[in-house]
Amino acid sequence: MNKQLIFLSVATMIGLSGCGNDPSDENQSNSNEHAKHEEMDHSSHSSSGEVPKDLKEARNPTYKVGSQAFLKTDHMKGMDGAKATIVGAYDTTAYAISYTPTTGGKRVENHKWVIQEEIKDAGEETFAPKTEVTIVADHMEGMDGATAEIDSAEKTTVYMVDYMPTTGGEKVTNHKWVTESELSTK
Repeated sequence: MNKQLIFLSVATMIGLSGCGNDPSDENQSNSNEHAKHEEMDHSSHSSSGEVPKDLKEARNPTYKVGSQAFLKTDHMKGMDGAKATIVGAYDTTAYAISYTPTTGGKRVENHKWVIQEEIKDAGEETFAPKTEVTIVADHMEGMDGATAEIDSAEKTTVYMVDYMPTTGGEKVTNHKWVTESELSTK
């Protein structure tokens, strides 16, 4: 009886000493921490599905709403190679811009993309490179109201997409914008 009690006590201590030290718990914790970091990469990106009221839907887009395509761009970490679902397709002019966020911080260089309808008092004319404009979009924190310089312009179909980052993390919904040349069927 004494030997059984000692054996049971030793077995209990060994069993309890492992509590909280399960390597799978540690891996789960690291996995959750990794997911939080990946989420942060996308956290300043707006997930609003709203589009400017004067934006016109594309009449005959290469990628139809509801179809899938692969992203061939790296606007954000985990985009390149990700499978995307097309949420919207619009004909407009897309601009790469450089701006200093209204919230302060480092100047953002060559941000892709804002569209004609997201530039204050844009009208119909395409802006030339080096033109200074005011942005009325909130894709990224500190963008709305920022003064920006046009880096380049491209008349194209732009797409709003949902995708799972290739680096893990949460699904990105309503990403604005990718151009037709940044999508592929393979």
